[in-house]
Amino acid sequence: MGLTRLLVRAAAARPRVLLVTTPGGTAVRLAAERELRCRDWPTAATPAGADLMLVAGPECRERCRELGPALDRLWEDTPRPRVRLRAETAEDVAAALDTGRARLGATEHAHSGAGRTGRTHGQSGGTGRTPGQGEGSGRTRTAGGEWRTSADGERRAPVGGDTDGGMEMPGGLPMAEVGEDRDGLALDRLHVSLGPFLADWPSGLIVHLVLQGDVVQRARLGGPCGGGTTEPFWARPWARAAEGEPVPLAEAARRRAAAHLDSLGRLLAVAGWPAEAVTARRIRDDLLERAPAEAVLPRALRLQRRVGRSRTLDRLTRGIGTLSTADARAAGVSGPAARAGGDVPARYRRWLADAVDDVRRLDGRALLGPTAPDPGALTDAAAPPVPTALLDPTAQESPRGRWDAGRPPSVALAGLLPRLLEGTELAAARLVVAGLDPDPDELAALTREFTGG
Repeated sequence: MGLTRLLVRAAAARPRVLLVTTPGGTAVRLAAERELRCRDWPTAATPAGADLMLVAGPECRERCRELGPALDRLWEDTPRPRVRLRAETAEDVAAALDTGRARLGATEHAHSGAGRTGRTHGQSGGTGRTPGQGEGSGRTRTAGGEWRTSADGERRAPVGGDTDGGMEMPGGLPMAEVGEDRDGLALDRLHVSLGPFLADWPSGLIVHLVLQGDVVQRARLGGPCGGGTTEPFWARPWARAAEGEPVPLAEAARRRAAAHLDSLGRLLAVAGWPAEAVTARRIRDDLLERAPAEAVLPRALRLQRRVGRSRTLDRLTRGIGTLSTADARAAGVSGPAARAGGDVPARYRRWLADAVDDVRRLDGRALLGPTAPDPGALTDAAAPPVPTALLDPTAQESPRGRWDAGRPPSVALAGLLPRLLEGTELAAARLVVAGLDPDPDELAALTREFTGG
């Protein structure tokens, strides 16, 4: 017992944190990532490797019945000793992590076999099951039957109900049904779902897939759940300007560059290049903390050269998620995804180029950057910078495209996912999603726009 206490206290000195972001929690996620990096605390990609589970963002149980059980399943699959925390605002993050480390190191909490899962800040121990959930069942009820949520937050195929009619197999998966593939051959077909709480995944988004072998035959969106009333974090300058508030153009450029680097960091993490993902996120955080352009630009240029010229990354992502400019415009997509006019490499290179252009704009090297396709309505890009230049939301694109509060640009991006996913291999599915990177804050406000697409 003495050795166990010693090991628990040693682990508490540098705990591994499972960061789970709820829809509308982008600002909290950014604060948590920055705080964890400053403390040199490692993050966990799955519950199996976590000591602390930090839920970042607003409460989601009442807004979506699917997210609450998914969170509980993550907690249930986290091994003891464990502590569950919540930070609803960026200011809560540091205190929550301090509380978690203190409780993790307390032997009486580490060896507590009783407890329950609730919604309050700083839980420890417990079984993580919700009322009415049997021992080890890990299932949640939906309109189409009974779904299993896996340890990494992935919702598995429906079991029972009238969705499949198949026999349940070990692990909660049904027997594969038979269906014709694209070559007319009768092959086994399996229903799986990705989301809502995967690492480096748009929080709350659920994608239902029909697989034959490792090829996606059909894809359908479900979620994200939200209905929040807060402004999307990345598009906040455009939302404010649309309401008539004067917003400096430099502030919008800073936010847009940070958003592109955030998207790039997510893609690099999914592609398996964590070192450059951290580099992108460090530059992102410096931009959000209002670092001067001369301190950020050299690093942004080095990142652009290293990532943009990487042959390995290009070969890994080449030909995945191809989307022409014409098809993007026809689907209502604007922004980098439409201007890139190509596959995943074309889009991440577009993010890099736009981010560098926006950083240059901070010190007056350029006045305007990516704009809506109406050059006659824009100021000459070669004109000298105007210190009091203000953001025009109808001329300047937000990070995901032309801003429209009634239908944010991420709605059109998410609507393209089923089309781009069908025919791809399962291993490439997450690269397709990361290559478009719809903003979960924008999607959460308008769930009905694309659910069931």
